[in-house]
Parts: sequence; structure tokens; C-alpha cells
Amino acid sequence: MSEHASSNPDFAITQRRYLAIACPTLSADRWRRAQDRAGKAEDDGPLALIEKHRGALRIAAIDQAAQATGLKPGMTLADARVRVTELQAVDHDPVADQRWLDQLAGACGRYTPTVAIDLPDTILLDITGCTHLFGGEAALGADAAKRLNGMGARTRHAFADTPEAAAALARFPLAKGNLHRLPIAALRLGAAAETALVRAGLKTIGDLAARPTTPLTARFGSLATAALDRLLGRADSRIVPRHSLPALVFERRCAEPIARTEMALEILADLLVEAGGALAGRGDGGRCFVARLWRTDGAVRDLAVETGLPTRDPRVVMRLLRERIDALADPLDPGFGFDVIRLWVPVAEPLAAEQAELDGKGRAGADTLAALTDRLGVRVGAEQLCRLIARDTHIPERSVSAVPAAQVRASLVWEAPVPGEPPLRPLHLFDPPQPVEVLAEVPDGPPYRFRWRGMQHQVLRHEGPERIGCEWWRHRDRPGLTRDYYRVEDGGGHRFWIFRHGLYGDEVVDARWYIHGLFA
Repeated sequence: MSEHASSNPDFAITQRRYLAIACPTLSADRWRRAQDRAGKAEDDGPLALIEKHRGALRIAAIDQAAQATGLKPGMTLADARVRVTELQAVDHDPVADQRWLDQLAGACGRYTPTVAIDLPDTILLDITGCTHLFGGEAALGADAAKRLNGMGARTRHAFADTPEAAAALARFPLAKGNLHRLPIAALRLGAAAETALVRAGLKTIGDLAARPTTPLTARFGSLATAALDRLLGRADSRIVPRHSLPALVFERRCAEPIARTEMALEILADLLVEAGGALAGRGDGGRCFVARLWRTDGAVRDLAVETGLPTRDPRVVMRLLRERIDALADPLDPGFGFDVIRLWVPVAEPLAAEQAELDGKGRAGADTLAALTDRLGVRVGAEQLCRLIARDTHIPERSVSAVPAAQVRASLVWEAPVPGEPPLRPLHLFDPPQPVEVLAEVPDGPPYRFRWRGMQHQVLRHEGPERIGCEWWRHRDRPGLTRDYYRVEDGGGHRFWIFRHGLYGDEVVDARWYIHGLFA
């Protein structure tokens, strides 16, 4: 069932319009929906969701049947069962409730990209400039209520010029669209403040609106006055969307639901062509592309791909989207059909026009590597595919970090040694460095012989030392020791990176030796 209310615009000062959809029995509806999906028998009797509070089991939420018996949240389970012997009690799961409310809010994204959640049970939509697409406010609200009811949620909805007013009218239907008839509880000031206001004879918003705000501020603080001003439209108020709004958004609304996945992909390809033209006009290229598809039953499917380099080529992005679909554990099932398809570009970077070099190679190598990175990232996951970036430090084990490849700009990528040149440092490092027993001709000289993992190695050649000091500015109270690194080669041709920890005579009396890495 859905109820509709309109606001009283006496105090409205903005031109924005908001739709609030309240789910008064959200917890019970979510539990019954889960039972129905599990194929378990559904009991239509009074239902209470309980939680433990101060050592006693209390009612956290109830369904419509329990409301009709006079039960209320906050009552102890023992008192409730005295009144209603057939009461069914189950554990309350607020995390699952919030997760389902988020799913319901996602289904409302078809009406406007500006959707927010007002816990514990309300969805807020900024419908400014959107109502004409659905035949007006009343038609939009009715369609949203019908869609959420089909998903198993009982709803009440209301329109207003501020989100606070819309939420209050949806939560308190007895006000019948009149802000002045709302109870004091609509301000959500807390139980203590509500009790004090009611005892003072101020039971409705109209009672407060007719009085000066100075005494209210003096007694209950500026937050109470601010809440009243936002509710009545005296102060401008906006909602914070669930997702940040990208600069580029492209959308297709289908008169008839699309029941074939391939046809939906053709629409996505057209949207990518539009996105490429818009990006070219801005001189940018997209690094991330997100496609969202709404089904007629309210289900929402998301497809997101990231690229290693900025691009506006629709073919590149479309190939990645197809590979994303092929890698899905849950196939992209259109069900009864998709009726809204939206594409946005949340991340874009400058992409200037390029001219191939005279030798004809251009950026073929970089583009090929970027394409390979993108395809592997789609298949195994962007977080699993990493690239190395250089860090501003001279400590070997901290000089390079591995980060997801899609998050790295090409200018930050660590460059490997030039082929043919002997590397100064090994690619393979031990973490932590492994201790070795070293015999040196003099205490501060190069190693002559060392034992590692039970095997003795005779040093035939060595290079060094490469002295690396500690980062004393990080630990001024306990500065570290200096390291003297040597590149050594044994009789079998194996090459090691060994360092002496501490300067002999200045920092330590008996320096210790470690192997930090192996050369290929």
C-alpha cells in the first residue's frame, strides 16, 4: 500500500522539489522477503524484531499486524507477549536492513541521479527538473511506490520543497500534507527535548512556527532552531547523494523493456560514442566508465571498467565491457527487460591530440601495454593487477611500491633497467634481509668469504661499497645504522647483494652482515 501527501508551501523559498519514500515496516518487510525467497512458510501473524538492550529483550521493529494490536518499538518482549500471545519474535538485523534500504535506493536511481538515504527507513530524491519525464509529480511518486511495493516494501511517499519536510510528511501521514500539523517528533530532537516541548504545550510544528525562535534557541540550542527552519523552508537545505555525481552522464530510456542482452550492449555502444564526442570536446579521456542498467522489476546491474591510460575510443571501452560481462559469476540476466540504461564517466584526465612519430611507431608500445593491462584487470580484478611506482626515499626496501595498475599514471611508473647494462640493485629483495656469517680481511673491508643457509661461498669479485645512511629525520630519538652494500659474485657465478650494518668503530664494535637480495 502507498500513501501520498503534498507539502504546504507557505514557507518555501527555494525552487527545488524533493520526494521522500518512507518504509515504516522496513525490517519486517525485509525479513518476510528473505523467508519467501528461502521457500519457507510465511506467517501473516504479528511480527516483532527484537534486540537485547540493557539486559532485556526489547522490540526494535514491528510489522503492520503488530502495530494494529497496539505494540510499539521499545517495549520489552515479555510485556508484548502478555498483550499478544501469538506474537512471532525474530532477531533484528540492522545491517541487513540498511543493505536492503540501499538496494531500494538504487532502484530509485532511475528517476534522478541525486538519491540519498535518511536512516533508518527513508529514501530521499531530488526530483527538480525530472518530473516532466514521468508525467508530473503524482505520476512519478505513484510509479516509484508501485515499483518498491513490487520489491516487497510497504511505502508512504510525500513531496516538499526541502528534504526534511518531505521526510517528515512521509513518516507522519496524519499531517495530511500540512507542515503545521506535523508532531514535534518530526524535528527529531530526541526524546528529552520532545517531552519538554509537549509539557510546555507545544505539540505541533504549527505551535512552534507561531512563536519567536529566540526562546527555542535559548532552551534547546541552535540545532533545534536550525531543524525547524529547514523543515519549514526558511533555510536552504540539500541532500548528499549516495554517489558523487560525475560531470558526464548519458542515458537511454526505453519505451519497451529490452529483453536481450545484446540489444542492451548496442545501446551502451551508442552511449559510448556520445561520451567519446563529449570527452573530445573537453580535451579529456576517460579512465573509468560505469554502466548501470535498471530492470523493470527494480533490480539494478552495474558494469564498471577502468583503463590504464585516458581514452575516448568507444571500441576499446566496449571490448572491456564485454569481457567484464564474460567474467561475471552471475550472468547479466535481463529478466523481464531493461528499461533504463545509463553511462557515466566518473574519472577523466587530459588527453591531447597526438601525432605519430616519423618512424611510424608513435605510442604503439605504450598503448599495447595499456590495452593488455586493461584486459587483465577486467579478468582477474583491477586490485589484483599491480604496477611498481617509485617512492621518494633512498632506503632500498621502501623505494618502490606496488599499487593497482589502473590507479597509476604512466609518468609515475617505475622504469626497469636498460637492457644490456648490469643492474646496480637486484629485482628480488628479501623481506626482511637474511643474516649471514662473513669473513672479511679487515673489519671495515669487503667480504672475503660468507656462509648462508648452511653453504659456504667464496667471493671472487666484488663492487662497492655503496653507502646508504638512515633516514634520521624520521626517528631522531633513535637514529638507525648506516649500511655499506657490496655486489659480490661467488665461484659458481651467483651474484648477491650484501651489506654490513653499522660503521665499524663509529656506530658499532662488531658489525653484522645481511643478504638483502639476489641478482638474476
